[in-house]
Amino acid sequence: MRFISSRTQFEGEFFLPGDKSITHRAVMLNAGADGEAVVTNALMGEDCISTCRAMQALGADVQTDGTTIQVKGTPCFQTGKRLDCGNSGTTMRLLTGFVAGKGIQATLYGDASLSSRPMNRIAKPLSLLGAKVTTTDGHAPILVEPSTLCGADISLEVASAQVKSAVLLAGISAEGKTSVTEPVLSRDHTERMLKAMGADIAVDGKKTTVSKSALRAVDVCVPSDISSAAYFMALGALKGYTVCKNVGVNPTRTGILRAFDKLGVQYTLNNRRVSGGEETADIAVKRSTLKAITLTAEDVPAMIDELPLIALLCAFADGESIISGAKELRVKESDRIATTAELINRMGGECYAREDGFIIRGKKKLIGGDVDSYLDHRIAMTAAVGLIASEKGGNIAREECCAISFPDFFDKLDV
Repeated sequence: MRFISSRTQFEGEFFLPGDKSITHRAVMLNAGADGEAVVTNALMGEDCISTCRAMQALGADVQTDGTTIQVKGTPCFQTGKRLDCGNSGTTMRLLTGFVAGKGIQATLYGDASLSSRPMNRIAKPLSLLGAKVTTTDGHAPILVEPSTLCGADISLEVASAQVKSAVLLAGISAEGKTSVTEPVLSRDHTERMLKAMGADIAVDGKKTTVSKSALRAVDVCVPSDISSAAYFMALGALKGYTVCKNVGVNPTRTGILRAFDKLGVQYTLNNRRVSGGEETADIAVKRSTLKAITLTAEDVPAMIDELPLIALLCAFADGESIISGAKELRVKESDRIATTAELINRMGGECYAREDGFIIRGKKKLIGGDVDSYLDHRIAMTAAVGLIASEKGGNIAREECCAISFPDFFDKLDV
């Protein structure tokens, strides 16, 4: 339990952890490539540590030193391993595609939360390539057995960067061409990194095609995670002025900025540059008067991780906001539709959970109160923002889950 005091002002310049999605991929893809690579500004939260340990268990040489990771692959991966993915859905889904492509026999398992999340969504498309992937009633543990993979044209029912990436990681080892078509474009970190590593890959709108490729290791300087920066950006909009440095602004990840545009948040992107194929910028946000918004299924994939925070901002807006097309939130670390609505209501707001989203009646303020994280890092961090911006503050139960993606979150908040 942690008490969060309300504040009348919140200002500062923040250097934030590396992007979680890019860190996962930099470790896993370099472990499967020829040569050695150094990954700097890596996020060393529990999820990415799960990926490092899984690759070590398979025989890759992965050494960590603070936020620097040295990765050297192996020509002969170990097989017959039980791979602990912890709480990380990214680790489990990407790793399933990776081991299927490498012809490795492995069992992937995780904690109780991860074991409740749907895994047939990767087993089904991978089976179309010829992979032998068996789930446990649609969930983890997942058994992957060696098989011969052949390229196929795969259309995903739900836009998911994790599912797309699993197929692409298997597809670069399959005979022929493998294509993945999404209903809505999801984040493209895997595509960018595969291209930088020499893969035969082409992107045409919502369709990505890969052919059998040998990858070469590349050094990666990981930009700061916009999903982590979002909490400090939101505090700037609500309570003062914040600058988040060297933040990744990959267009498939900047849904939060498009939501800001609709909400009326005042922000600027400064010092724009490109590092390792990923665009970065310093994002400055100042106190803003917020207005109600509507978000639909077309908006959701680029801001899926930030939707609880966006819903919270809507509680500080003027008018009724509607977020729909976000049923994916039901199967995250918690049921984020239910837990987000609960935390807003416990703070004195008015949020109604729908099957695929929310209705939030903005009151331009929240009173504060005690909330539960449900061991979901996004819910815990969203709650912290809401309590700082509230009138009275309050307690967060089980806030330690923030270590999954942002180990020093509360230190940076200075709470």
